[in-house]
Amino acid sequence: MIATLAFRHLLVRKLRSLFLLLGFSLGVGVMIVLLSVGEAMLDQSRDVSLIGGGELTVLPQGIDIEAMRTGGVSGMFFGIDRARFLTRQVLGGARHQGRVQVVSPAIEGKLLYLRHGGRTLPVRAGGEIPSRARALGSGLAVRSGRWQDSQADSAYINPVPQRFYDELDHFHLPSRPDSTWGEWHYFNLVLSPDEWWYITYLIGGEVPGGDWGGQLLITRRRRDGRYERFTTRAPSDRVEFDTARADLTISQSTVRQRDGTYRLHAEAEGKGRTVQIDLTLVPAPNRYFPPVELSDDPFRSGYVVPALSAKASGRICLAGKCRGFTNVAAYHDHNWGVWQDVTWEWGTGGGSRFNILYGGVYRSEAGAASESSYLGSPFFLTLVDSLGVKQVLRFARIRYQGRQPASGSTGATAPTEFSLIGTRESDSLQLDVEVLDALATEMRASEFRRVFLQMRGRFTLSGKVAGQAVADSGMGFFETYVTE
Repeated sequence: MIATLAFRHLLVRKLRSLFLLLGFSLGVGVMIVLLSVGEAMLDQSRDVSLIGGGELTVLPQGIDIEAMRTGGVSGMFFGIDRARFLTRQVLGGARHQGRVQVVSPAIEGKLLYLRHGGRTLPVRAGGEIPSRARALGSGLAVRSGRWQDSQADSAYINPVPQRFYDELDHFHLPSRPDSTWGEWHYFNLVLSPDEWWYITYLIGGEVPGGDWGGQLLITRRRRDGRYERFTTRAPSDRVEFDTARADLTISQSTVRQRDGTYRLHAEAEGKGRTVQIDLTLVPAPNRYFPPVELSDDPFRSGYVVPALSAKASGRICLAGKCRGFTNVAAYHDHNWGVWQDVTWEWGTGGGSRFNILYGGVYRSEAGAASESSYLGSPFFLTLVDSLGVKQVLRFARIRYQGRQPASGSTGATAPTEFSLIGTRESDSLQLDVEVLDALATEMRASEFRRVFLQMRGRFTLSGKVAGQAVADSGMGFFETYVTE
């Protein structure tokens, strides 16, 4: 009966029946396509040639997954910044060793140009670490020869200390001659709660072929609260730096890095007195921050911290009187870039468990800092423990409060306290700093008066990271600029 009614309906309502059949056919077709797409996605998720094996794949943000498979144009210019840092510490470090068995970095389908016999040919190339690829089950089937880690492969994964710190701390060349170019090694050390030293090895100018030179700057904060400054200048023919190493020579003063240990020799003069410093600085394991560079042609600003926490031992001779010190707290960072009309916010400190580091660069065409002129807003706040970087958070502003006289001849004032709040998804940290001492240095400019503040303070840290409560306190150094 039902079949009879159906056929009669088809004969009587031909147009309606055709429309219904068409709709049914389209529905079936869409379902087939969706099932095919789902099956294809499942196949791709298991495709070793696409994802390189393993259970988790980290790709550059914004890349098209299909472009990784086909080598499309949208996949040509993507890369993962600081991939070595991710491989060695963030993903492959001690923090996740209980969950992560192996990390295998890889480059897929990069566009290269091969020159041979006067011809230039475009080629696609890839690269990976043989031992890591095999551990993920994506090793190549080699028909002849050997496919094994080279020295460069081993250095990428687990470099020896000499290579690791040279890689972090090497010198740079400007993209074009620029009189405002500057690059420096910065160290500080705390000999007692009332005495600390700032040591800066600086090169600057039209490096390397123009008018440039070097300068050693040393500042001592005495136990009585007064500051002393010592300087040495050197022309370019008495300066040696290395774009592959951390070593630097400025006249008689030197920085040498050997097997992860820094050896400093510094000689400078101030108000008729000579200071000579010889020290050995040993960075704490994992307490570093990788190189970061901002670039907005012709502006360029780079920064790396090889030693957020370190121990220093040595001798300081002042006006012929020498004294030694052993295992005092120390810090080392490295800056490079174009510094015309540039100011910054910066701070670092060490507590019983954590190190903190925050910063950000201002650049103003008029030479004055403002929130709107900040490049790469907002600022960053980094939390570091014995296993390395635990989290990098962002914040938009620092709240300075109070006024107190600052040391120096400028007559400037410094804040009595300041605070900031960094966030990242569900993580949040609040940093509160009580300023105990400040040194003001006037920076000369034709259009405005700008004062550079170097502050020493006590910080407290509170919040939550990765679902765990964070609480710590300690001492730190902090810098900012004020205009008056």
